[in-house]
Amino acid sequence: MKKIGFFFLLVSSLTFAQKSVLEQKINAITEGKKATVGVSVLGFDNKFTYSKNGDKPLPTLSVFKFHIACAVLDLVDKGKLSLDQKLFFKKADMLENTWSPIRQKYPDANVSLSLGEVLDYTVALSDNNGCDLLLRLIGGTQTVQKFMDSKGVKGFQIKRNEDDMHKNWKTQYDNYSTPNSAVQVLKKFYDGKLLSKKSTDYLMQIMIGTKTGTNKIIEQLPKNTPVAHKTGSSGKYDNGLTVAENDMGIITLPNGKHYAIAVFVSNSTESDAVNCKVVSDISKAVWDDFNK
Repeated sequence: MKKIGFFFLLVSSLTFAQKSVLEQKINAITEGKKATVGVSVLGFDNKFTYSKNGDKPLPTLSVFKFHIACAVLDLVDKGKLSLDQKLFFKKADMLENTWSPIRQKYPDANVSLSLGEVLDYTVALSDNNGCDLLLRLIGGTQTVQKFMDSKGVKGFQIKRNEDDMHKNWKTQYDNYSTPNSAVQVLKKFYDGKLLSKKSTDYLMQIMIGTKTGTNKIIEQLPKNTPVAHKTGSSGKYDNGLTVAENDMGIITLPNGKHYAIAVFVSNSTESDAVNCKVVSDISKAVWDDFNK
């Protein structure tokens, strides 16, 4: 019994030491930055946890497209929707003043895309017009909220679509997640507690193919590291304010194990480059910690 007690004491001491070193590194990265930085890390295999402002509700921006995609795929799992069904984009659906690779490709609209294609555009390319069409399809943001609530996801709120947030940027604060909620929902997703295995694998591959935010959590990781992630970015508003520069994802280690990380930079008056470097540097510090 003494040996077992010593073993647990040793493990807890090592975990504390790991947290302490990581905390020092992250504090050095965030020190002096004119921003609120939320960080949460969850080791899937060793149960390691770390958080900084982990329970602070911070605006999600396009990170919420992961939650929307899950709500859509839940309806696919239930047979209410099909990945092959066609969604029609009218000219009125192609909002001009918003990020939309769909609009760039089909400027005249009047095009039908499969639900699977729209999911890919919405998650991997963060398309705002695709996002709002998906929300209309499933009955609005309340459908996403109900789904997340039903799965026991705490610290998450969705009330606004992309159009709302573009009409009044202050409504971006109505959609939020705590960093801890972000990594916990990623763990539920990975464990198959949100969707069927087929839908989980499908969305995982879309997220691994994410094209946005190459200067965020993936930037300093070894090339070809599998990272299933979703980014979010607000742009700048009054007095150079950035509402959010975010990234969250599931990272596969060289040994095949995994961890989830969420880095949310909020209410920043730093430059875009500095905001993204904070995310990138924190991600690298966490990677180095797991690969010691």
